[in-house]
Amino acid sequence: DLQTPPVTEGAPAPGKRVRGVLPAWAGTEVHHALYLPTDWTPQKRFPAIVEYAGNGPYSNAYGDISTGKVEGSNLGFGVTAGNGFLWLCLPYVDSLNKCNQTQWWGDVEATVEYCKEAVRWVCEEWGGDPAAVILCGFSRGAIACSYIGLHDDEIARLWRGMIAYSHFDGVRSWPYPDSDRASALKRLQRLGTRPCFVCQEGGTAGTQAFLKDAGLQAQFTFSTVPFRNHNDGWALRDCSARREVRRWLEGALAEAT
Repeated sequence: DLQTPPVTEGAPAPGKRVRGVLPAWAGTEVHHALYLPTDWTPQKRFPAIVEYAGNGPYSNAYGDISTGKVEGSNLGFGVTAGNGFLWLCLPYVDSLNKCNQTQWWGDVEATVEYCKEAVRWVCEEWGGDPAAVILCGFSRGAIACSYIGLHDDEIARLWRGMIAYSHFDGVRSWPYPDSDRASALKRLQRLGTRPCFVCQEGGTAGTQAFLKDAGLQAQFTFSTVPFRNHNDGWALRDCSARREVRRWLEGALAEAT
């Protein structure tokens, strides 16, 4: 019932999703995508969804595709239906080639700094509510909620809560530094008591087992996405997982208020 708007050039405007770049990366291919909700007005503050994409290029036997690009993300738009929320899709920064990294993290420190500055910018320039910023992601992006979003104390303070779809930091090891359980749990401690919605195709048993004895204080909510597909297209459909995450989001923001 929803169709994600394409990324276009030009100035942000209600109902439009546009390509943007922070001043520090002007003249390079490093960029983000910003969507202003249809009800946007400069006189009002809005909660914000910040999203990280999955790895790319990826495809599987079911025809699922992930480009790894900010332009290919759907989760934030599906969760909000394009109303009431700013939606900011952020890059993983390849600082050597000065472009967006489509597979894994690129320059982690540069990626983290881009995120910090972009969230400040969207709150100051476009009316984002700094007390109501939700971080979300699919696949690599789900891991990024912790690996990037909880990288240090400063970035961890940005989030009201998180939505991690398909994979979770620390459940298994990956081919990059500090993907192990102990490192992931150190990052996850920075979540404190804040809420986190964890969902996955096929169920979340692996993530729940990982978190069971971790001693974390965060408020975890688990949901099974009712499709076998490894993509974020379910968020564009009226399904049980989308209804659940929308209820979760309403509650998370009510607590923030």
